[in-house]
Amino acid sequence: KTCKKPIFPILPSALQAAEEVSHFHSMGHVNFTDEVSFGYVLSRVNRVHQPYDDAELPAVDITRIRSVIDGAGEGYLSPDQVFQLLDAAGIATVRQETVTTVEQALKHAAASGFPLVMKVSGPVHKSDVGGVVVGVNSAEEVELIFRRLMQIPGADGVLIQQQLTGTEVYIGAKQEDRFGHQVVCGLGGIFIEVFKDVAAGLAPVGKAEARSMIRHLRSYPIIRGVRGKAGISEDLLTEAITRVGALVTAAPEIAEMDINPLMGNMQSLVAVDARIRVSKAISDSSHPFCR
Repeated sequence: KTCKKPIFPILPSALQAAEEVSHFHSMGHVNFTDEVSFGYVLSRVNRVHQPYDDAELPAVDITRIRSVIDGAGEGYLSPDQVFQLLDAAGIATVRQETVTTVEQALKHAAASGFPLVMKVSGPVHKSDVGGVVVGVNSAEEVELIFRRLMQIPGADGVLIQQQLTGTEVYIGAKQEDRFGHQVVCGLGGIFIEVFKDVAAGLAPVGKAEARSMIRHLRSYPIIRGVRGKAGISEDLLTEAITRVGALVTAAPEIAEMDINPLMGNMQSLVAVDARIRVSKAISDSSHPFCR
């Protein structure tokens, strides 16, 4: 109580002195169990960058965003609502349409051109239930695949999209209790689950912080382009991250969102698939420490 310097207790005798350590914790104190973990934490603190102060939000259509959110119920939004929000946030989206009949599917396929991607609408984890088919190249395939996808339990339609090529990346956001929204980026597709190589920042995210997030990824060489494989425009990816931050700032009711994947190259970055969950219990007042 009198020392002018911080004191960090290291109590390695958690078993031999369990009662005393428990009493120490009951008074609201914390401790490290060994010198190695304490040294690791000190080194991490020493490497923490200073807060960014350029979090100027990009222009988004707040009126349209609020219209979608205010008209939505609790839980996951429909694909059409999700892509309305992305469009209002200025995030490019793939040409798509949700259809409920074979006739609608054939009409949209003819208007979009092949190849196409067809995804079941309804189940959250489409790939896990065999609800995603790529490389659809004919009207006959459209009809057969539509009928099969509609047989999946929980299916309420089929989403038909243009099939794009490029490198898959991921941008997501999640409401963190008392701290606002955490915005996350990394490689997309299955790589986000396999490698768990992500970087994060608190919304709103400015361009300098977004660029730093990208460059701190272990997979950054892939984003830049490696061994003759074209990379992704860092400027476009930076812009998309800031726009996700602006979206969740305009709609704090967004509990979590995943854009996976965004298909990117040096000329474009397009959201191919996304999901957003809304919780009306979340409000601005629940984020007292949000920057």
